[in-house]
Amino acid sequence: MKTHLPKINLDERKWHVIDASGAVLGRLAVQVADILRGKNKPVFTSHLDAGDFVVVINAEKVVVTGKKETAKEYMTYSGWKGGEKFTTVAQMRARHPEMLITRAVRGMVPKNRLGRVLLTKLKVYKGDQHPHSAQQPQTLTPAK
Repeated sequence: MKTHLPKINLDERKWHVIDASGAVLGRLAVQVADILRGKNKPVFTSHLDAGDFVVVINAEKVVVTGKKETAKEYMTYSGWKGGEKFTTVAQMRARHPEMLITRAVRGMVPKNRLGRVLLTKLKVYKGDQHPHSAQQPQTLTPAK
């Protein structure tokens, strides 16, 4: 059996802008991860990077459902004994709202070299301004 390798032209990668205001975090992350991997294209191959660039704006206005705003915690570990730090969604939204979307998408891409390359194509911004207007991004509506 032979592995099919489609022709992937790197010059034809598109840029997409998604406004996260009012969008549910998990549904938005699934949509972004699919575009980053290229699952919306007919040339999708699981071991190749065929995806597009994604710019997410208004990251601070993303919505979480239920009690996740106060109950869901993100953990970081310094490597030292007793070095765990826990941060709630509300605290992270106040400090670094971009990290909410970045961490959600990171959990949905492969955990290998390919996943790390895919995450370089994700750009998340706090407000409604972004510096990628020269790439002429297309506007996408987030899944509600």
